[in-house]
Order: sequence, then C-alpha cells, then structure tokens
Amino acid sequence: MSEGTEAEGPGPDARARRPGLPPGQRARREHRPVHYGRVPSFRPERWDFRVFGATESLGTYGWSWEEFSELPSVEEVRDFHCVLRFTVPDVRWTGVRTSDLVRWAPPSPETTHVMVWGEYGYSANLRIDDFLADGVLLATHRDGEPLSPEHGYPLRLVVPQLYGWKSVKWLRSVEYMVGDRRGFWEERGYHNRADPWGEERFSDQESPEDGPPL
Repeated sequence: MSEGTEAEGPGPDARARRPGLPPGQRARREHRPVHYGRVPSFRPERWDFRVFGATESLGTYGWSWEEFSELPSVEEVRDFHCVLRFTVPDVRWTGVRTSDLVRWAPPSPETTHVMVWGEYGYSANLRIDDFLADGVLLATHRDGEPLSPEHGYPLRLVVPQLYGWKSVKWLRSVEYMVGDRRGFWEERGYHNRADPWGEERFSDQESPEDGPPL
C-alpha cells in the first residue's frame, strides 16, 4: 500500500479514540436510522461479499453468507458520529476486522483508497489508512444483537473515526483503488474525507488536496 496518504494532524487511530465529542455534535443514546432508498431484503442463498479491483493477485475474492459467517470476529465499543450533528456514544459492534480482510484478500502495493459498495449501488470512498484504522469493522451485530434491517442487516461497514455516511450499510463489496474517486454522497456535496474532528461536512469546505474535483 502506498505511503503518503495520511492527512496532516492525528492519524485515524488517534481520532477514533479521542475523548469527548467532536465539535458541533450532541450526544444521543439512540437514533432513528437514516438512509437513502428503501431497506433491501436479505436472501442468504443469493447473498455474497466480494473484494475486487487492485488486488495483489489481480483476481476477485468472494464469500457466501455461510462462509462469511464463519470468519473470526471481534467486538469494538466506539462512538458513532452522524453528520446531522449527533453522536451515539459507546456503541458495541461485533464483526470482522478490515485489517484481517486485507490479509485474506491482499491489495496491491499501489492501493491508496477503497470504494465500499452497498446494495442498490450506494458507495462511499475511503483512504486506505482510514479503512484499515483501529476499530474499523465489517459488522454483523450491534449491542449484542444481529443488526436490524434499518441498521444494515446482514452486514455493514463501521468506520468510527469518520462521519456515519462512510459506514456503508447493506455492504456487498470492497473495491481497491490506486487513486481516489468520489462515492455517492461525496458526488452530491458531502466532504470527501468526512473527519468529524475537523467538521468536514460539506464539499465547499475542501482544500484541493482533500479529493478529486467535483
């Protein structure tokens, strides 16, 4: 993986573990799930998860739902920051570490970013450093229970150091990329990086180095 993708300031691991709330946020113990489009139906016999793009082997990796369910999982307790100015403290997530995923499906050394894909073509882009940061999970459970359909069942990404739109629900694939390109909301005016500690909410706040032009 390429060096030099880290932004100035604290790295993603440090941001995820800062005490207190990011600027402009208020704590809520629960929230109504926010999403674009309808909640998809889950058909386990047809579901699969793929890793593709700039892989080390130039091939595609895939798991059925049965195979994915057998992967080793861990538990992480992290705050969840929504761009709508609320934070849910101490959410307990269970899932597969992204750092384990890249051991099973290695990216090429040139990989700098990923595009994370959900159902219906929803997408969000991440720097590889943020994708591999401490606490980032492919989550199957929330607070000890399987994800509800509204929260992304059966699988969602959880990126605790970034605003919640980067934590893609109804996750289906990860694409390794050798350059950056914008995802769904990033093309529609949201900030390309989404660091809550810098209040990176909207694209008009971006500097040229924050991402590709709109």
